[in-house]
Amino acid sequence: MFDWRWDFTFEILPRLMWATLNTLAAAGIGYGIALVVGLVFALGQRTPWRPVNVSVREAVEFIRSTPLVLQIFFVFYVAPQFGIRLSPWTSGMIAIGLHYASYLSEVYRGALEAIPRGQWEACRAINLSSRRTYFGIVIPQALPIALPGMGNYLVGIFKDTPMLSVIGVAELMHTANALGSETYRFLEPYTLVGIIFLAISLPTAAGLRVFEAWTKRRLGMTK
Repeated sequence: MFDWRWDFTFEILPRLMWATLNTLAAAGIGYGIALVVGLVFALGQRTPWRPVNVSVREAVEFIRSTPLVLQIFFVFYVAPQFGIRLSPWTSGMIAIGLHYASYLSEVYRGALEAIPRGQWEACRAINLSSRRTYFGIVIPQALPIALPGMGNYLVGIFKDTPMLSVIGVAELMHTANALGSETYRFLEPYTLVGIIFLAISLPTAAGLRVFEAWTKRRLGMTK
């Protein structure tokens, strides 16, 4: 029988709101790491230096082919055996950042390869350095192409933050589990967590579509 308790709902809401801030922080920091490292991975796969190219490509494939939860466990529980001891928060941010960096690197790579070859040849003809070519000419044109995939993974990284609960990071799912264990009531905590995820994910996705359209207009890529 459906037995929703509103008094209990208002009692647990402050803890869930605090956990929401932790979840947003985890998603934001993890995504920031993924954006930067993903670009490094993408450029590493395009370098003419074969040892670097192959090493980065294999690393990306390894990360993409293993579960995120396994990577979280590895960073938190296995890394200390090699003298690397990190807090649950730091371990979670590194694991989730590297995991999504491997996916974003493919988004970046696809966007870079979509740039017409003539752009690269023109830059080479006027003796622009590789750095100027990438950051001054190519990446600004590739950004609008990459934006849909980047936005998709932003929402994805937010929805994957509950996996950090396995190492004790106090995000939404960890807090909901704790509340359920303390009170033996799981209906309200889990329902509220689902509502909170929807309330953040749906507007974020809509906002990303608006930002994508605005970026294309600013760069003159729409008629």
